Amino acid sequence: MPDFPILTAIVVTPIIGSALMTLIPARRPEITRIVALLFTVATLGLSIWLLWNFKVGDPNFQYVENYEWIPGLGARFILGVDGISIFMVVITALLMPIGLLASANHVDHRVKAFFGWFLVLETAIMGIFLSLDLIGFFVFWEFMLVPMYFLIQGWGHDNRRYAATKFFLYTAVGSALMLACTLVLGFLHEASTGLLTFDFRILAAWGFGGLSITTETILFLGFMAAFAIKAPLFPFHTWLPDVHTEAPTAGSVVLAGVIIKMGAYGFIRFSFELFPRATVNLAPLLLITAVIGILYGSIVAAMQRDLKRLVAYSSVAHMGFVILGLASLTVIGLNGATFIMVSHPLTTGALFLIIGFIYERRHTRQIDELGGIWKPAPVLTALFIMAMFAGIGLPGFSGFVGEFLALAGTFISQRPYAVIAAVGVVLAAVYMLWAFQRVFTGKPTGENAKMTDATKREILLVAPLLALSLFLGLYPKPVLERIEPTVRQKIALLEQKTDYRQKRPHGFDSNKFGGESYKDLAKKALKEQQ
Repeated sequence: MPDFPILTAIVVTPIIGSALMTLIPARRPEITRIVALLFTVATLGLSIWLLWNFKVGDPNFQYVENYEWIPGLGARFILGVDGISIFMVVITALLMPIGLLASANHVDHRVKAFFGWFLVLETAIMGIFLSLDLIGFFVFWEFMLVPMYFLIQGWGHDNRRYAATKFFLYTAVGSALMLACTLVLGFLHEASTGLLTFDFRILAAWGFGGLSITTETILFLGFMAAFAIKAPLFPFHTWLPDVHTEAPTAGSVVLAGVIIKMGAYGFIRFSFELFPRATVNLAPLLLITAVIGILYGSIVAAMQRDLKRLVAYSSVAHMGFVILGLASLTVIGLNGATFIMVSHPLTTGALFLIIGFIYERRHTRQIDELGGIWKPAPVLTALFIMAMFAGIGLPGFSGFVGEFLALAGTFISQRPYAVIAAVGVVLAAVYMLWAFQRVFTGKPTGENAKMTDATKREILLVAPLLALSLFLGLYPKPVLERIEPTVRQKIALLEQKTDYRQKRPHGFDSNKFGGESYKDLAKKALKEQQ
């Protein structure tokens, strides 16, 4: 399919399905479910085709699509995929049908609206991961708020309105800062060159000669605010536990799997290219924030009495490892950060699914009210054990690979931070094993003794996530060989435009990264617009 707009198809397929569902009578929810599933599976199929045909070893953007959009503002509809975004697209496409199937049993009111918003959410997420124009990126970033807000408010738990509003306001504040900085960046480029554009490839090529370090730092902090809130970094994390607690199971799976990855993705995608000097100068701040987040998230997770909140705080710690890896400014660390972004959705998605299964049976997530589940539900227990081991980074699972690389990269460049962050690995084992002991072991009493085991449908929902985590833990090459060329290019370009030089245990030569210079990338982007 050389001329087929595959990236546009991936973005618009879900929202087309959502539009078609408006034609289905509300009294036929079974048809709505089938249509929603078909369109998410179609998107998954397109994403798998994209991954299969992705050129390994090419660090540059592939399948670039560049269309005129808002000429007066200099905004274009530009999509592209590289070794970092390709896996975020595939993970999103994988989690969406799983989330829909997990919701089939307990979403029994306003079914058409639920599945419609869910498909709109998928379009917004895909747009974020594929956009190369900053205005387009912002539009999808902001657009994502709407379906997520209505999903939480309409189908969440008792305190859902508070959680939905908190999520919306937190993200909106960060988005406003990002929009302001985006416009400033574009208008500064116009004043300097006469061309108004928000193509970040062109802006990256121009910015270092045209921006003062003060301006660059201010703009970086504006983008950082939006990304830190969404990541969520300490102390901008407080919305996450509330939203996870109140969101429906499908919402939690997608939230933990891909939405909180958007912040880290934004850091990786834009900070190295647009703000290299600010990235180098403020890397110690990111490292401090990451270490605090790892320790804080782990300690607070151990204090939780609600299973969902425990896993939510564990996500704060895991995202700390992502920021740790990218702030190490090393190829190894950035490889690890990106790998965690691929791995974490698998393990946390499985955990939230299993917690949802428990809640459907017991109508509680309170650890003190559960116990002895292993006896009436041995298969469900086995699934939790696998997800738990994957979540704490046991060797053999994908979580180990990502955390090991992130810590190794940080150990090379900033050894004290790596040593402190390693404590988080131990704490993760502590709080997860503690939760397992309280919930699954012991003698079951009362309602716990009457629990039913996992059904075939539930096993089929969780099994692909755990199987992928195990496969990538034993054989991470398919992911790393696609990620690393792009990562090497980012670090090499960072070195070209700053005084920073990473420590190279393997003799990495920044002049042999196999990519293109900023000027070459900008020339290609300008040629696309002609």
